[in-house]
Amino acid sequence: MIPLHMGALHPAEQVATIVLAFGPFVVLGIVIMVRRRAELEEERREQESDTARLPEGEPGRDD
Repeated sequence: MIPLHMGALHPAEQVATIVLAFGPFVVLGIVIMVRRRAELEEERREQESDTARLPEGEPGRDD
């Protein structure tokens, strides 16, 4: 059944309504995905720099 509480909508109006209803959630999902990737990359860099800073003779360093 087609909801008719606003009457029949033009196809362009239907698209605009759908974009306005779901667009913010899509954008939020993209932002979360990008931030997680950036945080994982930053964490990986920190781990690499921590292992590079180990003094000689410390466990975990292969000489």
